[in-house]
Amino acid sequence: MKDKQAFIGIDVSKDNLDIGIHPDSKTWRISNDEKEIQKLCQNLLKVKPQLVVLEASGGLEMPVVIELDKAGLPVAVVNPRQVRDFAKATGTLAKTDQLDALALARFAEAIRPTPRPLPDESQRELEALMARRRQLVAMIAAEKNRLHKASKAVAYLIKDHIEWLKKQLTSLDSNISDLIKNNEVWKKDEKLLRGVPGVGPVMSRCLLSDLPELGKLNGKQIAALVGVAPFNRDSGKLQGSRRIWGGRSKVRNILYMSTVACVRCNPVIRSFFLRLLEAGKPKKVALTACMRKLLIILNSIMSTKQPWDYKYVTL
Repeated sequence: MKDKQAFIGIDVSKDNLDIGIHPDSKTWRISNDEKEIQKLCQNLLKVKPQLVVLEASGGLEMPVVIELDKAGLPVAVVNPRQVRDFAKATGTLAKTDQLDALALARFAEAIRPTPRPLPDESQRELEALMARRRQLVAMIAAEKNRLHKASKAVAYLIKDHIEWLKKQLTSLDSNISDLIKNNEVWKKDEKLLRGVPGVGPVMSRCLLSDLPELGKLNGKQIAALVGVAPFNRDSGKLQGSRRIWGGRSKVRNILYMSTVACVRCNPVIRSFFLRLLEAGKPKKVALTACMRKLLIILNSIMSTKQPWDYKYVTL
């Protein structure tokens, strides 16, 4: 192994971790607990891998990623769909935990995803609180939908539950506010973001927690990352309509709601929206273009740290 470049893939489940090493094609399994993860990190330090790759697994991967990062190992978390498509393209149609681990290791060698710095503890805490907020909002919406069809026997129970969920949401919002106020960087950034007409606290905090790249990438890159960049769909003589695809849906959903508000109260976004409608663009297309424009404006503000001024924003 000293003369080879080793690539490691780790398939994460609730109870176990399956580790694959390429090019040796070896696999082994350990328990998904703190002691076993620490032992794994020590063993991998001896191997000196070029890269360790894991799939995003709804947060299950984070304890492993944190320990790997602490050990100084180069680690990248990737989209599961990309790895599965890669496995199929290379002829691996069967799916087991061991095969997934080896597919991740081969993916690491072939694609070489860039290891990204792990969010610090405060960033992870903010992400967790915002994720819980989305869950509470979804539960309130679900209960309200059930209330419309509920009988009198259960309607009062649903109403009580809605009130309890709203109190939880209020308490959670207070915790998020305190966390941001105690962080000078976030406090200043939120003030800059909230200075844009139509951008409220939900939007600004979503960007702080779920889009830390804001202000660090150019306009095209940040639009593609969120999923509001139009992609070509052309083949031969066929010239298809441009469509947005992929990206971070949790950011895009909040961006949509904020853009709707901006169309009403933000002079730049409203003017841009009306101009697109006059040019014959469908409302949905015009609104998507406004989402992209708003995002690029916010990206520029975060990059320059200059407050909003509509006079200097190009229509």
